[in-house]
Amino acid sequence: MAGQTIKLNNGLEMPIFGLGTWKSKPGEVTKAVEDAIDMGYRSFDCAYVYQNEKEVGLAITNKLAEGKVKREDLFITSKLWNTYHQPELVEGALKLSLTNLGLDYLDLYLIHWPVGFKEGSELFPTDDNGKVQFSDADYVETWKAMEKLVQSGLVKSIGLSNFNKRQIERILEIATIHPAMNQVECHPYLNQKRLFEFCKSKNIALTAYSPLGSPDRPWAQPGEPNLLEDLKLKELATKYGKTTAQLLLRYQVQRGIVTIPKSVTKSRIQENLNIFDFELSSADMDYIDTFDCNGRFCPMTNAAGHIHHPFEHDDF
Repeated sequence: MAGQTIKLNNGLEMPIFGLGTWKSKPGEVTKAVEDAIDMGYRSFDCAYVYQNEKEVGLAITNKLAEGKVKREDLFITSKLWNTYHQPELVEGALKLSLTNLGLDYLDLYLIHWPVGFKEGSELFPTDDNGKVQFSDADYVETWKAMEKLVQSGLVKSIGLSNFNKRQIERILEIATIHPAMNQVECHPYLNQKRLFEFCKSKNIALTAYSPLGSPDRPWAQPGEPNLLEDLKLKELATKYGKTTAQLLLRYQVQRGIVTIPKSVTKSRIQENLNIFDFELSSADMDYIDTFDCNGRFCPMTNAAGHIHHPFEHDDF
């Protein structure tokens, strides 16, 4: 059931399972996306800052040309980077991503982070001490520019990424188009239960990034917890005759959370998809919930001190 979908608050359908492309190297990601399309994946999660949109776009172009899929079969997400938060920069940033991807519209466009960085060509503009320089752009004004993208037909749906409850509430106070999505780090060590319930109450869907705990994150330190090596989770996976990764992905999908594991390995891309032929018992779902320890693997430390840093206060 690779085609299982959720309905967004604007009535559009989004696949509940897709392929993430964060950390996928440009030389590997074209083949990975082509393989994924051949296997039945129809949703692809991209971002300008990943610096591999052109390679993702090449795969899409190739598969469209082959007739393997039509554009309307695919659901393509990308994200507005932090250096483009000033309202007058938003449309241009989107068009950069569209050009990279070889598309004339996106299915979903997200504000990647609530924090703005200093405008310019550097993705991570730093001062002489190596500290990231911030912008005074307010994401509320950024959101108003995002709404214009829907009105112009350049994107079908808009949403947020890494926004906490208080920040979502600020958006809802001024929005004429409500966010369709909030994409956040989500796995058993950080199950986002409170944020998920809040988003549901506002008819905002949730996407889980790093659903496997992002073991290949560049800043991982030796000895840090590894979700895939958790003995209790491995034991539970064995009970179902599945891998730990499949258990973790099934957990999210069964909650009704859009899930986007990243891989460039063909066998792993296929393995990740094989989660629709079993169901976790409600008791085991509750058991996995008990692993939550606010264990965040992606803390965005280079934005520490920013007025809009989403994780520095208890706003879930």
